[in-house]
Amino acid sequence: MPVGASRWEINLAAARQFKAREGHLRVPRAHTETVTDTDGREHHIRLGVFRSNTRTHHKKQKLSPEQIREATETGLLA
Repeated sequence: MPVGASRWEINLAAARQFKAREGHLRVPRAHTETVTDTDGREHHIRLGVFRSNTRTHHKKQKLSPEQIREATETGLLA
């Protein structure tokens, strides 16, 4: 993940990291995932909350078509 990545990109990187390690995205709501950017800075992502919010109808309406595509490809949206 590059330095200066957007919040969306950081959250998506956390989801991809979790899925690569666990083989699924059944993330407990309280789970926090730590990702490191290319500058070595750690980001502590509330991945369970991000996944839950992304899947709700209200939040999906706020996603851009590109974000919907990325979320679907990653497995955040079924």
